[in-house]
Amino acid sequence: MPDLLVMASAPDAGIAIVAAVTTGLLAETRARHDFSPSVTAAVGRLMTGAVLLGAGLKEGERFSLRVTGDGPIGSLTAEAWLVAPGRLGARGYARNPHADVPLTPAGKFDVAGAIGAGTLHVTKSHESGQPYAGVVPLHSGEIAEDLASYLVNSEQIPSVVALGVLANPAGIVAAGGIIAQLMPGAADATIEALERNAREMPAVTQQIVDGADGEALLAAVTRSLDLNVFGDFSIAFDCRCTREKVESALLGLGRDELSKIASEQPHTEATC
Repeated sequence: MPDLLVMASAPDAGIAIVAAVTTGLLAETRARHDFSPSVTAAVGRLMTGAVLLGAGLKEGERFSLRVTGDGPIGSLTAEAWLVAPGRLGARGYARNPHADVPLTPAGKFDVAGAIGAGTLHVTKSHESGQPYAGVVPLHSGEIAEDLASYLVNSEQIPSVVALGVLANPAGIVAAGGIIAQLMPGAADATIEALERNAREMPAVTQQIVDGADGEALLAAVTRSLDLNVFGDFSIAFDCRCTREKVESALLGLGRDELSKIASEQPHTEATC
C-alpha cells in the first residue's frame, strides 16, 4: 500500500480531520539512519505527526517538530514540506540513533522512557519572513499526547491525535496516524465522542495491517459522521541537504579546525 495522506471534514459536526499511512516513509528513514527499535518508534511517531500537521502547507513552507529530553535519545526532529502539488516530503533524525530501552510490561515501545522529560518545539517556516515558533513542556513523552496537548493549549484547538508504529526484527510492519480537530463553533460533546471512538477503535497500526487506507482510518474515528474528503497527498522520504550545503558547513569550521580534524583522524567522512 503506497503512503498517502487524506484530508476531510465533517461540516455538520465541525470537524477537520487528516489521516495518513506512513509505513514506507518510516522504513526508508530507518534504513538510512540505522535506528534502534526505540528510536524507530519515537521518530516514526514524530514524522507522522509532522506530515499530518503539514497537510495545509503551501509552496515554500516547512513544518518542523523537535523533541528534546533527558532520556537516552537526547533529541529528535521531524520535518515536512510540499515538494510538488499533491506530494509531501518528510525526513526525521535523532541525536542518538542507536539509543534503546526495554519494552514496556505490555510489550510496547517505551517511547516516553526513551525521551524522558523535556520540551516540544513546533516551527512553521517560510522562504521569506519570520518563522512561527512555539515551545511547550512535554505532556507525557508519548508524542501523540504531546501534540494534542500543544494544539489545545497553544493553538486553542481541541484535537484527537492517534499515532502508531509497528515493527519487528525484519523491519517496519505498519505506521500511520490520525489528527481530528474541532473547528470554531463545534460542540464540546463532539471532541468527547471522537476521544471515545479513538479509545474503542483498533490501534492505527492494526487497522493498516488489516488493509486500512487513509479513508478507512478517517471512518474508524468518525464512525457515522458524514465526511467530505477533499484532498490527498502522496508521501515520500526527502532530504533538503546537498553537497553544496555540506561544503558550506565544513568551510564554516575554518581552516584551523579542518586542519586539526585532518591531522587527528586518518579518515574523515561527512554523512548526511
